Amino acid sequence: MGTVTFLERHQIALYLAAIAAGAVVGLLIPGAHRLESAIEPVLALLLFATFLGVPLTAIGRSFRDVRFLAALGVVNFVIVPVVAFGLSRFVADDPALLFGVLLVLLTPCIDYVIVFAGLAGGASDRLLAAAPLLMLAQMLLLPLYLLIFLGPDGVAVVEIAPFARAFLLLIVVPLSAAALVQLLAKRHRSGEVIQRVTADLMVPLMVATLFTVVASTAGAVGAAGPRLLTLVPIYVAFLAVMVFVGILVARAFRLDVPEARALTFSGVTRNSLVVLPLALALPSALALAPVVVVAQTLVELIGMVVLVRFLPRILRGRSASGEKWHRP
Repeated sequence: MGTVTFLERHQIALYLAAIAAGAVVGLLIPGAHRLESAIEPVLALLLFATFLGVPLTAIGRSFRDVRFLAALGVVNFVIVPVVAFGLSRFVADDPALLFGVLLVLLTPCIDYVIVFAGLAGGASDRLLAAAPLLMLAQMLLLPLYLLIFLGPDGVAVVEIAPFARAFLLLIVVPLSAAALVQLLAKRHRSGEVIQRVTADLMVPLMVATLFTVVASTAGAVGAAGPRLLTLVPIYVAFLAVMVFVGILVARAFRLDVPEARALTFSGVTRNSLVVLPLALALPSALALAPVVVVAQTLVELIGMVVLVRFLPRILRGRSASGEKWHRP
């Protein structure tokens, strides 16, 4: 068995091991939080590898998939706000926890959701094409939702700069680099070599990303202690509810199985790494909000690894009611 084959066959165990190792390092080694500066570079490399595996022609076709984009909008900007508001009532008496929960749950992921959906056999090209639209929509709608749920004070602290920076570094740059390599591969063998080597590195890159994120944030979560324990059931409940919602909406919109998996991952996965800088810029009265965001990241990462394993078993050509799954 070759190394690449071994890594792919045991990738779920490796991802869980990376999360566990990151937690140990983050909790036991002083200064582990400094790994935070490595999150964006590692994540950018992971996304470059992901984008490189998606043909540009597939991305172009995905933009024309109005039905999938409409389902994505319904899940993330109609249903998620209702679910997030309902779950946030459990911490409504704690402003820092409330703001952090709403901030992270109201923003759909635009980066590693593409990777996880692809690992589960989902239509990652559809999510890739939708990433700019998801980013723009959350930039516009987040202040509105915070105004409704928190009042004028919730809107005053929202800044656009962290969103724009993340979009540039995590979407535009890796996608542009992947496009250039794909064009090079059509003319020179060197491009093919880069594609092949990068594909072989997908599992190690995911392991590195999971370890870096968890190691750099586990200490902050551990230091906050019992106050954050109330958040774990909230985040787990959000994940469970959105898996159910994703399946139902996919069936209502008559999506095929890969699209249904991608839609479900999009509903579950949140934009924690993008909104973290926003949370860090909040006033001292909301100083715990960044840790609230980090706690969601840790719960979500474990949930994503589990979903990669089990969602393909749930969505295998049949609907949630047992009927034959609709296909366009």
